[in-house]
Amino acid sequence: MNFAFILQQDQPDPQQVMKIMMAIMPLIGIIMIIGFAIVILPFWFICKKAGFSPWLSLLNIVPFGNLILIYVLAFSEWRAPAAPPPMPYPYPPPPPGA
Repeated sequence: MNFAFILQQDQPDPQQVMKIMMAIMPLIGIIMIIGFAIVILPFWFICKKAGFSPWLSLLNIVPFGNLILIYVLAFSEWRAPAAPPPMPYPYPPPPPGA
């Protein structure tokens, strides 16, 4: 039976509601995994570029863990590698015999 017709009934059949819920439950899990990936993946790269362990991005799964991670990233000294020294002038070197 169509889902819209079940919702329009005064007393939907509990067996039909159970079947619909069993069909929707895997979708909820997939949507949650996609949502976690959307949040965790950028923080993974931010932590890696800042010199922290990328595993800190998993704090986003814990309630209020994302706030902790944002404050850690905002107020700590980033241990990112220093920029390479500048090349001596002139670069590239002139060709031999010039």
